[in-house]
Amino acid sequence: MMKRIGVLTSGGDGPGMNAAIRAVVRTAASYEIDVLGIRRGYAGLLDEETVHLGPRTVANLIHRGGTLLGTARCEEMKTAAGLRKAADNIGKFGIDGLIVIGGDGTFRGAQELADVSGVRVIGVPGTIDNDLWGTDATIGFDSAVNTAVEAIDRIRDTAEAHERLFFVEVMGRTRGFIALSVGVAGGAEDILVPEVRTDLEALSASIRERMAAGKRASIVVVAEGDDAGRAFDIAEKLGHGLVMDFRVCVLGHIQRGGAPSAQDRLLASKLGAAAVRALVEGRTGVMVGLISAKVVETPFEETWVTDKRLDTELLYLMKVLAR
Repeated sequence: MMKRIGVLTSGGDGPGMNAAIRAVVRTAASYEIDVLGIRRGYAGLLDEETVHLGPRTVANLIHRGGTLLGTARCEEMKTAAGLRKAADNIGKFGIDGLIVIGGDGTFRGAQELADVSGVRVIGVPGTIDNDLWGTDATIGFDSAVNTAVEAIDRIRDTAEAHERLFFVEVMGRTRGFIALSVGVAGGAEDILVPEVRTDLEALSASIRERMAAGKRASIVVVAEGDDAGRAFDIAEKLGHGLVMDFRVCVLGHIQRGGAPSAQDRLLASKLGAAAVRALVEGRTGVMVGLISAKVVETPFEETWVTDKRLDTELLYLMKVLAR
């Protein structure tokens, strides 16, 4: 019988993580299960930084960005000694099941910890990158996109006022899900993503063609991991040759902060509750996700081995709509 659940957030933070923690705590309370919050992710597990969480502890938390428990990256968890220490602390704290909220690095650590300690572990997808197989969306993605789209709406006003070309960089070191959604929703003229090789000559020709057609302002959305470089690099390569005034705006960590969207609050609530139920019902080594509005469970390894495909047809749609 499960008496105590541990919960931690690890890796990059994202709006909605607090809503997921809240759902875990209150769902566990409905099963009369104690919840132990682990601060600073795996680093806090190693350093024995814990806090008891109850229904009142997570009051007024659903609308707050960031994470109540804090987060960190932990190199020590990648060592045999670190894993052994973490396993020992799991036993010391009396944790029967562990819920980890994060991305693929978090899940890799969880799987290794489960192998060493025997503790049951369930993952909740919390990353703004939306790059995990096994869920239509990850917690934080919708909020990050909305934040970036709002910024682009504002940038377009000044771009049109001064007849400028703007290169707007959004997060996405290896995947372009944010850039693609932001670019289409924000009416961008071009979108550069890591999944599609960037042809700078073709991009330059596209911008010149629009200028010749009378379009005096353009926005190019750049994922930070694009193969042609970051936004400043691309702007320097193209801007002066276009004989057009240009500016660069790097949105950076503004995409991680702020109140989560309603969509992220709903997603986090559903998945936090589903994670507790999965533990209670005896399952382990899976991530809970939402596909076609239904909760599904995906083995940890599949979440990082199976490639989540970018909808590149949206790039074609963007070209059509940017005329």
